[in-house]
Amino acid sequence: MVEFFINGQAVQAEDNQTVMQAAKANGYFIPYFCWHPHLSVPGNCRICMVEVTNEGQPADSGWLDIACNMPITKGMRVLTDSPRVRERRKETLQFITLNHPVDCGICDKAGECTLQDYHYEYNGSPSISIDAKVHATKHFALSERIVLDNERCIMCTRCVRFTREISKSDALGVLNRGDHSLIRPVEDGAFEADPYSDNVIDLCPVGALLSRAFLHKARVWYLEPTPSICPGCERGCSIAIWHRKSEWKLKALDARQNNRIDRVTPRENAAVNGPWICNKGRDLARIFERARAELAMLKGQPVDLQAALGSARALIAAARQPVALVSSWGSNEELAAFQAALGSRFASYVKADWQVEPGEPVEDDLLIKADKNPNTAAARALFPALPEDARGALPPATDLVLVWGEGFSFAQLPAGAKIIYLNSWLQPENGHADVFIPISVMTERHGHYTNFQGVVSAFEPCFARLPGVADAESVFAGLATPAAGARP
Repeated sequence: MVEFFINGQAVQAEDNQTVMQAAKANGYFIPYFCWHPHLSVPGNCRICMVEVTNEGQPADSGWLDIACNMPITKGMRVLTDSPRVRERRKETLQFITLNHPVDCGICDKAGECTLQDYHYEYNGSPSISIDAKVHATKHFALSERIVLDNERCIMCTRCVRFTREISKSDALGVLNRGDHSLIRPVEDGAFEADPYSDNVIDLCPVGALLSRAFLHKARVWYLEPTPSICPGCERGCSIAIWHRKSEWKLKALDARQNNRIDRVTPRENAAVNGPWICNKGRDLARIFERARAELAMLKGQPVDLQAALGSARALIAAARQPVALVSSWGSNEELAAFQAALGSRFASYVKADWQVEPGEPVEDDLLIKADKNPNTAAARALFPALPEDARGALPPATDLVLVWGEGFSFAQLPAGAKIIYLNSWLQPENGHADVFIPISVMTERHGHYTNFQGVVSAFEPCFARLPGVADAESVFAGLATPAAGARP
């Protein structure tokens, strides 16, 4: 450990830490654009200037240097907000905003833009330049997912370094020099194919890199993030699901906009995904905003939920060789509820609710895993896996099958077996089941997932549960009557 001083206070730093790293670790804020804790240090934005003197030197002998690339030395004295520092940051911001357009009113980064924040804190003055701004491409199609506004780009190069150092696609670079520099993709389409490309949107400190899916959809101050877990694979990345705040609920427009997923961003979790997620995690609206099943049914005929539960209890009581196919999307709480209520009554097997889709990356060395289900580890800790040939778990004598969740074709069921089906979406199988019970999705309830490494993470509800829909936990409890108790 090395002792040095920040703003007159003695602090401890790890060997080989920079001033930026040590300051953050000790709770001192230094502004930055190009620096990122998980990327290399280019030192090109210069906004992180601090004033430095060494031990034994007079206070007025200090110099200005960038905190991101300056190693700590014993006894060093650092001032993070002195008059000299503030004046240099003001000059730096005047340079950075020399050609930057003042189009904050239409920029999707408004409310999250660090250039706005630092300009307010350290500059706050109109540009001193009387020359016309240099113009560049406004809506360059970086990929099908991302639009680039080169006039807003401050050349921090975070996006370039991400593709070189994290996703390893080497898909972005800098074209030209000086105030004509442009971020551009390589010509072989590597950025289009990069499964982590959307992380550069989060990395961009200004409004240069914009999501096509979110473009001009909502202001961030109308939204709030709910902590959740990506169910796209067994990694279980920590995410934030952004949706409209209740106090900003829309009344005159389509009410469905109040209950939609506006965007998904990563929540940093060193034990699981660090600060990144893949593009599939960004597209959860495609999964969760499919048409929902909201009515219980008996052989395709709508009934109320209690009638469906009563019929299911009767089927369970009458069954002599029942089998349950357990969802690998069920939460730890739902799995425990099933085991407690029905585990002794059914021969249970864990099925895969989702498989690899055409064109989807199967697995890589960063985050993506081959199992496209979030809670397989917890489910298989309680029940065996369904064999590839399902007939091994569903002998001809099977007279009742409880299917929980998606991903299983009813064509594989034994002829004559009764079916109890628990699912959340409108699907043809719903009407073929003897009893269909609509259940909630993870955006409507609390719960936990256990990933392939054994890390347990929580998710919270974003929206209210739909009318006529039940939580799987309560369904299992409702099916656990004396008549549906021990196996005969």
